[in-house]
Amino acid sequence: MRIVVIGSNGQLGTEAVIAFANRGHDVLGLTHRDIELCDESSLRERILPLRPEVIVNTAAMHHVENCERDPHLAFAVNALACRHLAALSRELNAKLMHVSTDYVFDGAQRNPYTENDTPLPLNVYGSSKLAGEHFVRAGTERHFVLRTSAIYGCHPCRAKGGLNFVELMLKLARERAEVRVVAAEYISPTPASELALQMAVLAETEHYGLYHATAEGHCSWHQFAAEIFALSSTKVALRTAGPHEFPAKVPRPPYSVLENANLKRLGLNVFTSWQTGLRNYLVRRSRPVDSVRLPAINAYSHAS
Repeated sequence: MRIVVIGSNGQLGTEAVIAFANRGHDVLGLTHRDIELCDESSLRERILPLRPEVIVNTAAMHHVENCERDPHLAFAVNALACRHLAALSRELNAKLMHVSTDYVFDGAQRNPYTENDTPLPLNVYGSSKLAGEHFVRAGTERHFVLRTSAIYGCHPCRAKGGLNFVELMLKLARERAEVRVVAAEYISPTPASELALQMAVLAETEHYGLYHATAEGHCSWHQFAAEIFALSSTKVALRTAGPHEFPAKVPRPPYSVLENANLKRLGLNVFTSWQTGLRNYLVRRSRPVDSVRLPAINAYSHAS
C-alpha cells in the first residue's frame, strides 16, 4: 500500500515510517516543513497528488501547558485538522489512521479504561484530542482511531525538549545523587516502536473503529523510574515525591491506564508488557539509529 505519514520526523512518526517500510509498504513522509496541518488548502495541495491508500496522522499539539495557554491553536491542530483529513480521506477513498490519547479520560476510576468507557477530559489538550476523534469518526467510515499512553522512543520529541521520561531519568541520575518521582499517577508506558508496529498491522485490515493501544500492564511513574534504574544498572537513590512537591499547572488524570479490548477481541494485539518494552528500548537505544529506504523519508519532493 502507499502510505502517507504526517509528522514523519517525530518520535512516533519516525517509528511509523520504519514499521510500514519494514512490512513492504511504499511510505511517503511529510513533516512540518512540507505541510501546514491547520491549513486545509495545504493538506489538499500536498496529499492529493500522492494518491495514498492510507493517511497516518501522528502530528499533534501535545504540550499540555501550551494547549491550556492557547486553546484556539490546540483545537485547530488537534481537532479541526482532523476534520480536514477525514474529508480528504473520504475523497481519496483512503483509510485514515489517527493517534489519540489517554487524556480523554479523567482518571477517576481505578480499573483500566476500555473503548466503551465514557470520556471526560480534564484539560484543553484532552478536550481537543477528543474533538479530533469525533471529527475523524464522523467524517469517514474508513478510520482507525488509536488511543495510547506515555509514549517513549529512540527519536526525539520536540514538544518535550528531545527527552522522553526514560532519558530524563537517566540524565537526572547522572547529575545528582537522589531522584524524586511521583507515585500517585498510573500509566502504561508504551514504546513508540511497538505502537508503530500495531499501527501497521491494523492498517492492513479493514477492521475500522476505535482502539486502545498501549503496552500491557501498568505502573506508577515512580515504579517506571525504579524499573529504568534496575534494568540499566543505574545507581541512584530513588525517592517518592510528596503530593505537592511537583504541583501540576494543568489538571491531569491520576489514572489513565487503557485496556486494549478491541485489539484483543480481534486477535490483533501486538504489545508486550511494559517491562519487556522498556528492556527492548534500553537495548535498542545503544545501537545505531534505524535506517529506512530513502523514499520513506521526506518523499514529497520525489512525488511532486
